Amino acid sequence: MFFNNNNNIRLNNIKSLKVALTYNIKPDVNEDTACNNDEFAEWDTEETIFAVRDALSIYHNVILIEADINCYNKLIETNPDIVFNIAEGKRGINREAFIPSVCEFLDIPYTGSDPLTLSSTLHKARTKEILIYNNIHTPKYRLIENISRVDDCSYLLPAVVKPLSEGSSKGIYNSCLVYDTHHLYTKIEETLTTYKQPCIVEHFLNGREFTVALLGNKNCLQVLPIVEINFSALPMDLAPIYSFEAKWVADTTENPLDIFTCPAVITPDLEQNIIKTAIKSFNILGCRDWGRIDIRLDENNIPNIIEINPLPGILPNPSSNSCYPKAARAAGLNYNEMINRVLLAGCKRYNIQ
Repeated sequence: MFFNNNNNIRLNNIKSLKVALTYNIKPDVNEDTACNNDEFAEWDTEETIFAVRDALSIYHNVILIEADINCYNKLIETNPDIVFNIAEGKRGINREAFIPSVCEFLDIPYTGSDPLTLSSTLHKARTKEILIYNNIHTPKYRLIENISRVDDCSYLLPAVVKPLSEGSSKGIYNSCLVYDTHHLYTKIEETLTTYKQPCIVEHFLNGREFTVALLGNKNCLQVLPIVEINFSALPMDLAPIYSFEAKWVADTTENPLDIFTCPAVITPDLEQNIIKTAIKSFNILGCRDWGRIDIRLDENNIPNIIEINPLPGILPNPSSNSCYPKAARAAGLNYNEMINRVLLAGCKRYNIQ
């Protein structure tokens, strides 16, 4: 299941294309408030955007297009052969679907998942409904839409309270892991008020956690080496979840935590169970070209889906703890090769030679 270069088109045989790179860039944030500001957690830094541009530019003519109000006209004017999309969108539960929807309207090929998949996977409860219907394990949960109509959720304790439709650990803080009813309902009210959207209460699984990077489609879908998250590497005051504090505060490029093991040290049986669960989930949700799937083990060591990420984070600096590039490097792919493999996967879907 791991990446095999012999199963893919050689990069040096590809035709040069006009590629539009669509993105959202993080604004400058004051260092004094950055630790408490998760508003733009999902957006990419200039470093990442330029690294993707430079990777694509090895073979192609790349045009940068910010995913803002002007992107529609810019896509018409530039008329690219394909769009390489890493834009997360600005607002609303369908924000990740913005660029793919524009591309489909303009009949422009693009990399990554389609609008339906992006919206479905961003809606955590909808994702769980689809997984459960297809007999894929995911932690028990409740969807909470209004603080005045909160049913008894105590049976889910210990639990994690999450905003319904956020990524990159946005809205998931150390305090979101709760063990008693008082903190549970306090956190529900706080999350509903702060993020102005429903939230889910998810039963906390205290097993090992893994993340699985996938590249390609259908018969050419490759599973990159599995990453394990080592919560023992976190500071003692942080909960054993990949929270905003763990991802963006305690773990920095200057002082990276030894939080990931890749490839994960696991038995062959567990490895196969994780791979099968990841592939089935990727295909059931309609993911395309690439994605990252987060998995926790329950008390019976059964893999449970925590999150499905069709737009995975791709920090370019090897000193940064970014799971998808880390898995790619473990498979023998450098950053530039990884990015161009994603583009190739999209080109193959559209039969772009």
